[in-house]
Order: sequence, then structure tokens, then C-alpha cells
Amino acid sequence: MPHAASVVDRATPPAPGSARTALRHPVATLRWLWPAYVTPGRPGRPTTQQELRWIYTAWLGAFLLKMLGSSWDVSWHFKWLRDDLAPPHLLNSAGTVVVVALVLFSSYTGYGVDRRALRLMQVGTGLFLVAVPVDIVNHRINGLDITSWSPSHSLLYLGTAVMLAGALRGWWLYAAPGRVRDAVALGLWLFFAENVLFPNQHQEYGVLSLRAYEAGRTTAEPQLLDFAVAQAQSPTQFMLPVPAWVHPAWLLCAGLLTLVVARRVTGLRWAATTVAAAYLAYRAAMWVGLVAIGFPPSVLPLALLAGALAVDVAVSRRLPGRLAGPLVAAVTYGAGAALDAAGLLPPWDWRPEVILATVLVSTLLWTLLDVLAQSRWLVGWSAPLEEHGETPAVPATSGAPTR
Repeated sequence: MPHAASVVDRATPPAPGSARTALRHPVATLRWLWPAYVTPGRPGRPTTQQELRWIYTAWLGAFLLKMLGSSWDVSWHFKWLRDDLAPPHLLNSAGTVVVVALVLFSSYTGYGVDRRALRLMQVGTGLFLVAVPVDIVNHRINGLDITSWSPSHSLLYLGTAVMLAGALRGWWLYAAPGRVRDAVALGLWLFFAENVLFPNQHQEYGVLSLRAYEAGRTTAEPQLLDFAVAQAQSPTQFMLPVPAWVHPAWLLCAGLLTLVVARRVTGLRWAATTVAAAYLAYRAAMWVGLVAIGFPPSVLPLALLAGALAVDVAVSRRLPGRLAGPLVAAVTYGAGAALDAAGLLPPWDWRPEVILATVLVSTLLWTLLDVLAQSRWLVGWSAPLEEHGETPAVPATSGAPTR
């Protein structure tokens, strides 16, 4: 097994009894933590299960801060002018600071990661940190640029996805099989799926903001609308700036494909449905909280849940991608049609040729995923790549996608 049950190469002082104790006494915790753990080491350094839980609980906390900040940020941008020091940005930045600290910790000590996981964390964090000033410069040059689909924003999503891939790999390789391993993995997959689906929130907020504007009860502040007019943007260009085929295509080809990978990697029967339901529950809770303090509402991508159920059924029945892709697409489009009739959907392009193209692309991606899952390259890549002692073999119960 690639995780170690005990550590023999160092003497470890006793840890605080609980996270609550550690937080209540931060100075004492730091005095214990620094000499005990902040010592040089290489990736694959023996790490106990308790230590892994501490490290990856911190990862969960960091991404919770980032997710809360980014969710608030979308709603903020449909109400106020952009501000580099706005509260949502500060909340997201707090999570980023914790991520940077964790990456520096693992880079220096080698705890809780193999070499590939560490490289993913480092590259992802680097991409994100480069994207921040790029995005600031982009806004200085191009003005508002509210759309979630801008190149500078895409670089932020890419960096977040890569660093999360590193965290997922490190946890799945070294955590002992059991409920804790599954729960933390599903939490990390939730953050990964949220990051993938994040761009679609522009349309999910924009459709209601445009309706409110056209009804004469806009949720945007006058300074935001005036700024958009000064940039020669109409309300439609400002609130729904991308074509109608984008939302369903991204939902199917990126969001649901992420859930396919989560289901196969974890091997949990209802992993896709669980992640989708948790994401929608989170979005609903944020909807209530943000509306309560005066921020614009959004529609929820409820079609995701129908697609996730279909994903779990298709993977459980071991359907190949060429059959599973059209099935999941049909279920998702069916749910979308019902939501559209109820007025709970952003603009979707319902032209037959557009739907056919989307289904073909999603099916092709699923088929390519099947080919990758059966490749010898994936078997080698899934094994831990360590620099501390010998590299142990990976048993069938480890994180390699086996079904």
C-alpha cells in the first residue's frame, strides 16, 4: 500500500488532541508544528493517516474559502462595479494563501504527496498566481469584462483545476481505504466540479438579471449599468454575452464528463449523483444567503442532477462511451426542456443540428476516456512516483480508475 501506517525516520511530538484545541491555542500549535514537521524531505516521505487527515482537511478548508469567495464574486459583479479589494476577492484570496502555504509545506517536507501530485500542485498554483495580475491588467485595459469566459478568467480556472488534480492524486494514493478516504475524495471532487461548472454561472445569473432589467426592476446598481453603456455594451451583451449553445455544451462536455471521471476513479456507486446533489445544495444555500443580503439571484443548473443520475447508471451497467454518451445527453436535454418550460433555464440552443453536434462531441470525449482508462500508460501514471525510499506497488484498492 502506498501509505505508511507508522513513521520510523523521526520522533514526533504529540499532536493537539483535536482541531478545536489547535485552533484555540494557535501559538502552542505552531510551536509544536514547526520543529515536528517543517523539516526538509522528498516526495513520498512516510506520513501517518492522522497527518494525512490534517493536511487534506486544510486543503478542504482552503478550497471552501475559495469556493465561497468565487460564488459571491459572480453575484457581486451583477450588482456592483468590479473592485480588486471587494470582499469576495479577499475571501478567495484567503483561500489562495492557505493553498500556497500547503504547497510550500509539501514542497519542502515531502509529506502527503508523490512527485507527480506535488508537480500538479506547484504548476496549478503557479498558473493561478500568474493569472491574477494578468486578469487585473486585462480589466485595466478592457474595462469591465464581466464575462466568465474571458481568457484571463480561463487561466484562473485552469490553475485551480491543476492544483486540485494534485490534491486529489495525493489523497487518493496515500489515504487508507474507508469512509474517511471516500468522504474527503468526494469533497475534493465537489470543488473540482464547481470549478469546472463555474463559467456557466454567468448565463445562470445573466438570464434573471436581464429579465429584471427588461421588467424595469433591475438588480444592478446604476453605476454598473452606466459603465456598461460607456463601453457601448447593450444589456444583452453585458448580461448574456455568449451564444446559447455554450451552456448545454459545457454542462455536458465538461461538467458531466468530470462526474464520469469522479465515478470511475472513486468506484463509489453514486459518486456522480452525490457530487451533483452536493453542488446544487451548496448553490441553493448560497442563493438564499446572497438574496437575503441584497444580491442578485440565479437559476440553478438542475439538469446536472438528471445527467449525474444517468452517469451513475451508465457506469454501473458498464456501458461503453458510444452508448452512454447519447443516453446521458438525452436525459440531460430532457431535463433541460422541462426546466425551460418552467422558465428555469438560461438560453439553450434547441436547433437539431446544434444538439446533434453537442451529443457527438460529448460521446467522443467519453469514448476517448474509455480508451485512456484501458491504456497501459494510465496504469504507470497511476502508480506513486516517489523519491523517499522504494516505490511500493499499487494494489487494486488504490486510486487507479479500475471501473
